Amino acid sequence: MGTHRVSRSIVIDAPAERIFDIIATPSRHSEFDGSGTVRHAVSGPDRLEHGSEFGMDMRMFGVSYRMTNRVVEFEPNRLIAWRHIGPHRWRYELEESPAGGTRVTETFDYSFRFPAYYVLAGMPARNAIGIEQSLLRLKDVAEKAATD
Repeated sequence: MGTHRVSRSIVIDAPAERIFDIIATPSRHSEFDGSGTVRHAVSGPDRLEHGSEFGMDMRMFGVSYRMTNRVVEFEPNRLIAWRHIGPHRWRYELEESPAGGTRVTETFDYSFRFPAYYVLAGMPARNAIGIEQSLLRLKDVAEKAATD
C-alpha cells in the first residue's frame, strides 16, 4: 500500500465472522455507510468473494449515480477490499482480540493514481469523517445483531 491513505479503527464487541458477514453483504452496505453516499445494492451476489462485482446506487453532492465495484482482496473473516473504475481501494481488516471483540480497520487507499487530486479536492478529510461514522454505524449494527 502507498502512503496516500486514510485509515481509522474501532473495537467492536462481536466476533470477526459476524462483522465480516455484514461487510461482505452488499445489500447491507447502506446500513453502515457513514458518508451518506451509499443508497442500495443494485447488482451482484448476495455475498462477496474474491473477484465478485457488485453495483451500488450512490448519491454525492446532490447527484445520483451508479458505481460498479470489484473485490480485489479477500480473506474470509479477516480482509476484504474492493475498487471501482478508479484504482483506489476501500479495505476492511478485522483482527479478533484474545480478550474479546474485534478490531476493525477501514482504509481508503488513494495512492494508485492522481493522489494530488484527492488532496486538493479535500477528500482525505472528508473520507476520514465518513470512515469514522461508518465504523460507529458498523459497531452498532454488529453489536445489535447479538441481541436480536
